[in-house]
Amino acid sequence: MSLHIGLTGGIGSGKTTVAKIFEVLGIPIYYADEAARKLMNADETLKTSIKKHFGEESYINDELNRSWLASQVFSDSYKLDLLNSLVHPVTIRDAENWMHKQTTAYTIKEAALFFEAGSAENLDYIVGVYAPQTLRIKRVMDRDGNTREDVLKRMNRQINEEIKMKLCDFIITNDEQTLVIPQVMELHEKFLSLTEKTFEL
Repeated sequence: MSLHIGLTGGIGSGKTTVAKIFEVLGIPIYYADEAARKLMNADETLKTSIKKHFGEESYINDELNRSWLASQVFSDSYKLDLLNSLVHPVTIRDAENWMHKQTTAYTIKEAALFFEAGSAENLDYIVGVYAPQTLRIKRVMDRDGNTREDVLKRMNRQINEEIKMKLCDFIITNDEQTLVIPQVMELHEKFLSLTEKTFEL
């Protein structure tokens, strides 16, 4: 039986970079944010719900009007919570279906909001990617061209990073001081051995 692993971390932690290393090792990765964007265009029930709560302007020519919707939710925590309450259950269900179809020893779901979205209990283990806040802020400012204030607002929508890491089963440190690949390789071997033990049982 395949293990289902979660990979998480705050914005700017480098969790996608870590996911890509696992991918090189032949491990299938479900990128939750990317999948959510696709589902918001492909899942008719979800599209209907979004239009009902946010208006017909949410879509142009049957394609999600991302910039308009973003302008509605990112300055209004209630609307953001509402959108997440529509999108998260659909994405969680899609990820579970995807994971059960995989045939590798383990699979990974990469997402920022496992604990916030209530999807952590569906996974065998969760790996957290940790980086100090100052470094995370710099990375996001460099990557997205955001101001420090904008980055901090986005960070404040997620649970405290120290708390998040305590909730994880394993931690990969991505602070530009510690080598990441050896940490990934160690976890890869651990998950393979855990899968073998599961099969022996």
